[in-house]
Amino acid sequence: MRELKLEELSTKQKLGMVTIATLFSFLTPEEQEEQVRYVVELAKERSVGAVWVNYDADHLEDAKAKIDRIKAAADYPILIMCDAESGFGKNTIGRHNPIGMVDSEEAAYAFGKVTAIAARQVGYNVVCNPILDMATTRTTCGTNIRGIGSDKKRVTELAIAEARGMHDGGVLSVAKHYPGEGSDGSIDSHMAEAFSTKTKEELLDVNLYPYLALLREGLLDGIMTRHERFAVIDPDYPASLSQKVINLIRDEGFDGFSITDALAMDGIVSKFGKVQSVGLSVGNGNDISLAWNKDHREAYESMCQCYDEGIISDARLDDAVRHILEAQHKTLAEPKFTEITEKDLADFDSINRDSVFAKVDEGMTTSLSRDGKHYFVILTETTVDINNRIDVDTFSRDWYSPLAISDKLKKLYPNSEFTMISQFPSASENMRVLGESYGCEDIVFITFYRSAAYLGREAFTPRIISLIESLQVTNRISTIVHYGNPYVFEDLPHIPRIIIGACSPVNNLYTLDVLAGDYPAKGKLTYDVKFN
Repeated sequence: MRELKLEELSTKQKLGMVTIATLFSFLTPEEQEEQVRYVVELAKERSVGAVWVNYDADHLEDAKAKIDRIKAAADYPILIMCDAESGFGKNTIGRHNPIGMVDSEEAAYAFGKVTAIAARQVGYNVVCNPILDMATTRTTCGTNIRGIGSDKKRVTELAIAEARGMHDGGVLSVAKHYPGEGSDGSIDSHMAEAFSTKTKEELLDVNLYPYLALLREGLLDGIMTRHERFAVIDPDYPASLSQKVINLIRDEGFDGFSITDALAMDGIVSKFGKVQSVGLSVGNGNDISLAWNKDHREAYESMCQCYDEGIISDARLDDAVRHILEAQHKTLAEPKFTEITEKDLADFDSINRDSVFAKVDEGMTTSLSRDGKHYFVILTETTVDINNRIDVDTFSRDWYSPLAISDKLKKLYPNSEFTMISQFPSASENMRVLGESYGCEDIVFITFYRSAAYLGREAFTPRIISLIESLQVTNRISTIVHYGNPYVFEDLPHIPRIIIGACSPVNNLYTLDVLAGDYPAKGKLTYDVKFN
């Protein structure tokens, strides 16, 4: 394994270095094979600097096989990257917010270490964690549950612990989404360009606070830039295409690599185009362009075209490649740990177990009577399937199982009645809930909000809100157990008992233990939700 030198690379090779190849698990086997062969040929020619290998947690051997082929073809260290916001493989916590709700640096370190070792065992050497977005309001695309919290100092302390665990486990860290949440969260950049009026001083004081702390600790290997326009700093370009915004952290001493978020989002393509955005991303300060094309040839050819058109200068290209080569060198270091211990797994599991939050009226207990006759209403998802359009692990759809939740509740509450209704309940579903619940002591809702791209503002549907409001006119609802964004409670009337869990299948069941009184609620809410 040799380290490449900048001066020995041709312009074509340099352009390949800054254009990350994406290998998707949702393509047909024939399409996947074609893409792997193309990337293997680029690796032989030293014309690819980084590869994003999308994976299916149930078929990690497929990702490993692709990675092994690419590494075998290259005589230099390629950056092999992925997202792992919830953890990696079978070890998941449901995005980053449970780390904040547990509020334990030991647990945050375990999350980073377990995730890193598991990812490295498959072949990855770069993981895009930690998440440093600090929202203060309800947002889109899961920012609330994807972020650790809203307190910059506590977010920083936990992020440092997580990144240290990642380093000890042998992967580079990429903090995201730089420079952090800026807007009111009403626009999903997958659908349109988000807009912020935050100043340089505000960003440095709050948003960049954890980034700069990680930088001082030597734990900030890379950053991922977000598609949001900070108009006071740069009125023309969103952060992911803005030299001015990227230079905020460069001027503070950051000399690692910068990668864009996926450039296929409409917030970028609608204004800057599919081809030009690839070139602008590198020409204006990023080192790696994440085009997110199914066919890497398109991304590579777009980068070459933009260079020929003068969008990328030779000096900027050389600077970007230098950052990539330095990151590749760092991946050759031997990890401090290569095995996951029982203590690591116990600390990791504590995030699922101890992140459950409860809020109850004075005089009430967190637990619901096991002997009572309750009417459980379990919310289910609609049949709309976006999995073929969006298949990245940060948008995982397998964490909420109404059947698994129902099965456990029936064992815990054998005298109760159960029903399931859709997020968009029909008239007959609402009638069923209203009518069947009369013979029960109270009504308990099991709700969720699945935060994902292209779903817009995070809120319950008006039909669910109307149903809950109608039932609560006569105080029939005693409890809501909710998984996901806590801000949805601001739309609801007063609920005497509220229990909030996280977006992981393990946590879902632990949350029911809290409801049944078998385990205490230890979680801390990381956002200032105004409950009614």
